[in-house]
Amino acid sequence: MSRAHQPPLVTGISPNEGTSWTKVTIRGENLGTGSADLVGLSICGHNCLLTAEWMSASKIVCHVGPAKDDKGEIIVSTKSGGHGTSTVSFKLLKAEKIGILDQSAVWVDEMNYYDMRTDRNKGISPLSLRPSNPLGIDVDKGKVPLKDLEAMFPGVSGDFTSENFSATWYLIENHSVTSFDQLRMAASNLKKQATRKNEGSLAYVKGGLSTFFEAQDALAAIHQRLESDGTEKVEGSMTQRLENVLNRASDTADTLFQEVLGRKDKADSTRNALNVLQRFKFLFNLPLNIERNIHKGDYDVVINDYEKAKSLFGNTEVPVFKKVYAEVETRIGALSSLLLDKLLETPSTLHDQKRYIRYLSDLHAPGDPAWQCIYAQHKWILGLMQNCKEEFINDQRAWRYETPQQVQFVEKLSDVVIGQLPNFWKLWISYVNGSLFSETVEKSGQVEKSKKNARQRQNDFKKMIEEVTHRLVKLVRGALLPSTLTELELRLYGGWESKTELTGPWLTQVIHTVRIIFEALVALEIPNDLLQVIQDLLLELRHHCLLVTLHHTAEDVKRLTEKEDWIVDNEGITSLPAQFEQCMVQMLQSLKEPMETKLGEVNILQLDQAQDQASELCVDIMRVFVNCLEQLSNKTDGDLDTSHISVDLASPDSFSGLQEQHLLIILSNCQYLEKHTFLNMAEHFEKHGFTGTDKITQVSVHAVKELDESLFDAYIERKSDPIVGSLEPGIYAGYFDWRDCSTPTGVRNYLKEALVNIITVHAEVFTVSKELVPRVLTRIVDGVAEEMSRLMQCVSSFSMNGAIQARLEINALRDVVASYLSSESHANFKQALEALPQLHSGADQKLLEELLNRFKSSMQLQLTCFQPSNVQPVKR
Repeated sequence: MSRAHQPPLVTGISPNEGTSWTKVTIRGENLGTGSADLVGLSICGHNCLLTAEWMSASKIVCHVGPAKDDKGEIIVSTKSGGHGTSTVSFKLLKAEKIGILDQSAVWVDEMNYYDMRTDRNKGISPLSLRPSNPLGIDVDKGKVPLKDLEAMFPGVSGDFTSENFSATWYLIENHSVTSFDQLRMAASNLKKQATRKNEGSLAYVKGGLSTFFEAQDALAAIHQRLESDGTEKVEGSMTQRLENVLNRASDTADTLFQEVLGRKDKADSTRNALNVLQRFKFLFNLPLNIERNIHKGDYDVVINDYEKAKSLFGNTEVPVFKKVYAEVETRIGALSSLLLDKLLETPSTLHDQKRYIRYLSDLHAPGDPAWQCIYAQHKWILGLMQNCKEEFINDQRAWRYETPQQVQFVEKLSDVVIGQLPNFWKLWISYVNGSLFSETVEKSGQVEKSKKNARQRQNDFKKMIEEVTHRLVKLVRGALLPSTLTELELRLYGGWESKTELTGPWLTQVIHTVRIIFEALVALEIPNDLLQVIQDLLLELRHHCLLVTLHHTAEDVKRLTEKEDWIVDNEGITSLPAQFEQCMVQMLQSLKEPMETKLGEVNILQLDQAQDQASELCVDIMRVFVNCLEQLSNKTDGDLDTSHISVDLASPDSFSGLQEQHLLIILSNCQYLEKHTFLNMAEHFEKHGFTGTDKITQVSVHAVKELDESLFDAYIERKSDPIVGSLEPGIYAGYFDWRDCSTPTGVRNYLKEALVNIITVHAEVFTVSKELVPRVLTRIVDGVAEEMSRLMQCVSSFSMNGAIQARLEINALRDVVASYLSSESHANFKQALEALPQLHSGADQKLLEELLNRFKSSMQLQLTCFQPSNVQPVKR
């Protein structure tokens, strides 16, 4: 086989190592007969045919491509010789990133940089071409917060690309826990990098040494030719021709490379712009970041970024920075307006209010946001309170609610005050002590300014609290105590005329609610002088509750007449006294809470005016009950309720007898009131702190005694008059004559009838109350004794038989009713006997005794009721 057809053989390559795009010279045998014969060239497995330049059969120049293998053979393929072999290899080194300002002895393919800049997924910026790890050791981030580093190293940065780079900051941030050996290795790496950089210029010269030699030879030849031709500028001379050639070459070069150089300049400017954008991307991205964080509500992040930008670019003179910073200031101004609107929004929580105030303070918003918030909250609370009144005044559905609207109104008012005023007060306290702001060195001035503003506005805030408490009190007065307001105040706070007046229990609930308000405000440590107006309201409400309760009790007592059932117990009284006492006890119990003296309150029953009014009303209640008894006694037959009384309705005297029975029941009740009920009431009054109980008891007892005497006289008149009136006709029945009468044979019938009538009264009274029997019978006996005395004294003369008859009847009557004789009846019987002739005969006296004994014996059963020791209570 001829030599021309032998396969290519590579015997050398220079340099034998390098990075991608390194220019190499390949030497060997049978490397082709020409450029057209060269069909393949691979170095480390990468096809380098496109960059190959065939020089001779023993020399080829090309650029190493980005091969995958680190080390490989150099294979040349030709048409004439086929696929060749290699006795040498090439080592592919990892390329170091060459900066845009670094010198290089080889051609740098700018496409790589362009691709990396425009690769959006990877996001690589021009600055990323700089070493991310200049020390060449593993980065071990510490836990030192960025804020602490900024505080320790003011005015410098840990970014090694920054003009204000601090090595100490960089080491603390990235190698705070790195060992000393690792740091020593890092120092060695830095020295190598410095040495390599110093050797860069020499390498650059070495790489282009042949080019320099060729240029030197060309220049020497030109110089020699110029010297031989002379230096004169002669038209058509070589110098002229050379100048023309050079000018054309320059023009051609400009034409060829104008677009390339323009793109290079544009790329340089783009790199510079990207470098600036990357270096100051915080500022350029800040407007958009502010918008995003505001939308997310991350106001803290916005404020921190703004403070950082202000410290870095607040006083910049760079136009582009000034323009961007102006946009930042515009966004911050809009944020301040937004935060102020949110701060003044109602309702809002105390936490949010403090947060927005702190934000506005950090942004150095104009004015005093804290005071603006306090003022807005004050107006809002007043509006809520006024709206409560309007809501209930205009509500026409009152009939649907069990609870009166005034009570609901006060409770709703209480919810507003207790729900809003504590936060309002706490906001002021935070404003006073400066706790609205962070206690840092930078913000200490804000704290002092806040405290100073608060001291200047103490009187204004005091007026706000006074306005709230006065508004509360006037609204409650308008609903419950309208008489305590002026006409102008009534137009603002009144309007409850169409609503039902409250009773004592509802007023008690209102008092309880107002006390809760007062206690809640006291717990906030609001000064007492600001709360005195609520104390005054409570005092008047308690006074009003006392009077209303007593008035309503009088009305309840007045209605007790409807509850009288006329059923008596063994003591001869109905349930009416017990109902009255129960009504009074319930009244006193309902007054227990209003009259109770809480912290800071006065005992209302110790006030002279309240004492007098309460005593008068209590006396009125007693009188009302006595009047009820009187009304019951005056009811006519048609007014009487007979459903509870068993009587013979066929009897013509049934309703009259029923009326007399009611008189006895009322008399019995009067005695019970005097002896028990009124005394019990005095104890209840004293137990509940009422004064003047002696006066109440005296007036009550006097009134019931008057009624008792009146009713008793009426009853005695109805019972005594018929008995007394029947005596004289009975004595002279049948034309009886004391001067001419037969021998007495016993007590005549008129006296027996009178005794039976008295027995009937006894039975009637005993049926109701045995306690009344002595009192009633004593008065009847007094009338009978007086009438007998009068009749005896009117007789001009007596026969002996007439004297015996008269003495028999008088003695019989006196002996039978002996248990019910009073001093007056004793005297009357004595006068009657003294008007009779004396019996001197023993036979007459004996006859008198026999007839008297016979009478007592014959009427023993009937006369048993006149013996007190034998009286037994009737079982009902």
